[in-house]
Amino acid sequence: MELIALTNFPEVLPGDDLSTLLIEAIEKQGLVLNQGDIVAMAQKIVSKAENRYVTLDEVVPTDEAIQLAKDIDKEPGITQLILDESVDIVRKRPGVVIVEHNQGYVHANAGIDRSNLPSSEKERVLLLPVDANQSAEALNKKLASHFGCDLGVIINDSAGRAWREGTEGFAIGIAGFNPLINLIGKKDRNGRVMEITQVAVGDELAAAASFMMGQADEGTPVVVIKGANVELGTFDAKCLIRDKQFDMFR
Repeated sequence: MELIALTNFPEVLPGDDLSTLLIEAIEKQGLVLNQGDIVAMAQKIVSKAENRYVTLDEVVPTDEAIQLAKDIDKEPGITQLILDESVDIVRKRPGVVIVEHNQGYVHANAGIDRSNLPSSEKERVLLLPVDANQSAEALNKKLASHFGCDLGVIINDSAGRAWREGTEGFAIGIAGFNPLINLIGKKDRNGRVMEITQVAVGDELAAAASFMMGQADEGTPVVVIKGANVELGTFDAKCLIRDKQFDMFR
């Protein structure tokens, strides 16, 4: 398998046609997408193109947001956005709140970020895409049409994990390939039948791409993945979200 980070990817502005920027960057680097290739991208460029910016001084916090701000030592404007972007608060402590996002995944601060944003007169933050799977599907269709083959798209973010230090990439939006391979019922090399094994291919590829992208000033938010040998088809990232009744960390 080969991962290739696109260099010199331009700053994405609200309203930009992200598929056009991707195609131009891929071809400028002398690459051609072939059957089964995957284009992984940081959610930040998708959010920027979709104008998911919010100016903090325009946010009016509710009493609930003000209290949450006191509990976790954050600005009330931020906590109001966290509440707006979430359906449930899972855990909280000073500095961080773990929530169930409107799209279903559980992570810190509803994915709201202010790193690597263009400077502006007023402080802004960036929200996640409204529907990352829908965004991935739209991009996948345009890329597949242009290159004339079936492809996959990953929109990734980074998050911490229970019992582990550090963050790693995970898929919040997927299109074009199966992100969860079920091995239950299959035999291992010694003939033993597997009982619980499922492989989160989407997250493993997202993490690999995230490592290539970096988290600071690298400026490489897009990675082309070749040779992953994924199962192509109509899929999204929803199957990677564990049902609440089986979530032992809530």
